[in-house]
Amino acid sequence: MTATTAPANHRVRVHPSTLPRLVIAEWIKFRTVRSSWWILALGVLVIPAFAVSRMVSIAQVPELAGQPGMVGAVYVTSGVALTQLAFCTLGVLAITGEYGTGQIRSTFAAAPARIPALAGKLLVTLAAVVVASLVGIALAWASSAPWFDETGLSIDLSREQDARIMLGVPLYLAAATALAFGIGTIVRSSAGGIVIVLALLLVLENALALVPWEPLQTLGAYLPASAGSRVLLAGDAGSVVTASSSTALSPWAGYGVMLAWVAAVLAVAGVLLRRRDA
Repeated sequence: MTATTAPANHRVRVHPSTLPRLVIAEWIKFRTVRSSWWILALGVLVIPAFAVSRMVSIAQVPELAGQPGMVGAVYVTSGVALTQLAFCTLGVLAITGEYGTGQIRSTFAAAPARIPALAGKLLVTLAAVVVASLVGIALAWASSAPWFDETGLSIDLSREQDARIMLGVPLYLAAATALAFGIGTIVRSSAGGIVIVLALLLVLENALALVPWEPLQTLGAYLPASAGSRVLLAGDAGSVVTASSSTALSPWAGYGVMLAWVAAVLAVAGVLLRRRDA
């Protein structure tokens, strides 16, 4: 029995780990993890479920029909508050899942610079969230339409406010997911990352919003969810995802504050990713 060897002049072609190749690799990993699809499905279904629930509730009170200040887009997208929890969980697991299994070492071996691998994973996760969000609001709009005449509500994308709120859903959910992804990268623990994200969005921001002390109220208005959710609001209403009632920020200024938080968290995550062992 003889062993065969490759010719001396044979060369193995090694493709560089460019960002497009890393994105493709991350998409393969993402779509083969069953939990990713379950979380996305949950997030998609929550939005129309809440929309129908709100429409039915309004229809049962005829006096509310056509009341000023009632904006159809706000009620149709009311499920965002719960959907963000599902997508934030996905954002954390997208990175911490590989730390839990040890696969992150193979990922970094293929992309020694690490940051491109992180960017590829983030891009795939955000693309999935944006598509799922668009499907969710489309289903919410379609499932709510039968009650529009009865409730006096409607959605018209030619109205700036309606267009902003409907577009704001995928924008806000993508930013919240990116924030969770950054936190997950920093702590490298699924349980720890999810607890921190939920504590920030559900406990800290709501607690500060409920304390009747102006400095804390002002601080709370500049926290990620309270600021970012301004893009989902109509008129002078308070936040739809936290207890904050502040209207200090305009819709797009508030979303800009949230993006600043996301950028800061991802920057810290990137620095730690380069300095720490896998």
